[in-house]
Amino acid sequence: MVKNVKVKMVKIENNQECFVQLWRKLERTRRLLGGQCKRFCIRNVLKAWFGAAANDDMIWHVCHLCEQEGWNELPLPNLYPRKHRELLRAIVAVSTGISFWRIDLKALDSAYSVAFPHSTPLNVNKKKKN
Repeated sequence: MVKNVKVKMVKIENNQECFVQLWRKLERTRRLLGGQCKRFCIRNVLKAWFGAAANDDMIWHVCHLCEQEGWNELPLPNLYPRKHRELLRAIVAVSTGISFWRIDLKALDSAYSVAFPHSTPLNVNKKKKN
């Protein structure tokens, strides 16, 4: 029987070191929720990370910013990272109180490569060649 284990929260900041920890924490939380036979969704991730602080208002703000539904099953972070990228971006914005648009995307993308070294690098904002 798997006990309800609360995931230890890291101090959330807008820098690469924090983003690496968040990417890794996201994968650990996915495994934890799977072991508890719970859905890997935004609502359950926030409740695992923030406990009682993850009230309906916080969950709504995060879901609104990342444009995803709170109960929808999330895909694997290392295989489909774009939804998770936006989720982490929204969590950092809501937790720190800074604007969603001021999150350091280069640091977030490079942190993904550190956390998942054998995955394709994430670089959504690269310029396209004409």
